[in-house]
Amino acid sequence: MRNTILGGAGKMHTGIGRRQFVRVLGAATVGAMATAAGSGSVRYDRPGSAPTTRMQPPAPYALPALPYAYDALAPFLSETTLRLHHDKHHNGYVNGLNRTLERLAAAREVGDYAAIKALSRDLAFHGSGHVLHTLYWQSMAPGGTALRGRLADAVKRDFSSPDAFLAQFAAACKATEASGWGVVAYEPLGRRVLILQAEKHQNLTVWGVTPLLVCDVWEHAYYVDYRNARSDYVDGFLAVADWASAGQRYVAALANQA
Repeated sequence: MRNTILGGAGKMHTGIGRRQFVRVLGAATVGAMATAAGSGSVRYDRPGSAPTTRMQPPAPYALPALPYAYDALAPFLSETTLRLHHDKHHNGYVNGLNRTLERLAAAREVGDYAAIKALSRDLAFHGSGHVLHTLYWQSMAPGGTALRGRLADAVKRDFSSPDAFLAQFAAACKATEASGWGVVAYEPLGRRVLILQAEKHQNLTVWGVTPLLVCDVWEHAYYVDYRNARSDYVDGFLAVADWASAGQRYVAALANQA
């Protein structure tokens, strides 16, 4: 405004007096604010700032459909297991996540944070459960897919060989204590692929990693078909692992970092 209206000593160059300019500016600002208030879609963060579009609240989380039929992974996993796991267990995390967000919103509304510790724990638990289960379904494909391309190159660099990588991943899945996950992830700070054990969804991870492929080793994932033989279940998982989709996530993670 100073470059087009005011001179070096603050003199007007438009023929409009300072008082008249202030009155015109004030009227224009009031008119713009009235228009914004009437539209309900534009607001000003502070006087003189550019208008911004009011963001719509995000939709509640929803259970994604399986990327294949319920019986598509047989004989590795039965239709009964997938229906229970997807429709009951995964859906339970989705519902728990939405309920927790509702309770957090209610706490903010009244300014009562007495339950914040429990709610924060629930948010991490249900949120991690939903995210990891969504990726778990995408980590498998009928018949499995081979480890190729840029992810295979990264595996050779970071683990010496694909065989050593798969052996470590299988061992991590089989040795995870209690209930948890085996996770193949890209760590952007070190620009390397890591194998992690995530216990109870949210524990034993590394901040900032992008999960590429996950194996659920909670008992509900395999107990109907394998009873307590987790090792057999993990070996079966490796036979249907979708490394092609994991490779696509790896390439996308590299692109996002560039």
